[in-house]
Amino acid sequence: MSVRRRAGRDRGSFTAELAAGLPALLLLLLTGVTAVEAVTTRAACLDAAREAALAASRGSDGVTAGSRIAPPAATVSVSVDTDRVTVTVRAPVRALGARLPRLTVEATAVAAVEPGVPVSRP
Repeated sequence: MSVRRRAGRDRGSFTAELAAGLPALLLLLLTGVTAVEAVTTRAACLDAAREAALAASRGSDGVTAGSRIAPPAATVSVSVDTDRVTVTVRAPVRALGARLPRLTVEATAVAAVEPGVPVSRP
């Protein structure tokens, strides 16, 4: 036979603990979702930067090639030197939902200019 405890000083302690812990748990969850989104966006930026650098090193338009793959609202910038092409892709990531300021992730790729190929300068 089990002995039942009488309600006393512990009454409502679970509700108080839940009220204190639930906002912290929700904040932790939103932070994790933001971190995953930032890592995913950075990987997409790196892929777009590599594609744009390869296209620009072969004489094509790197901005167009990178913009096709880049995440939404990303900016693609191409810099051409005499022997190499540097591409930087920046994209915004919303932090903890839509109400806070955005984070910006960035990825850069460098490619050597192909010999004998005229490279267009942006």
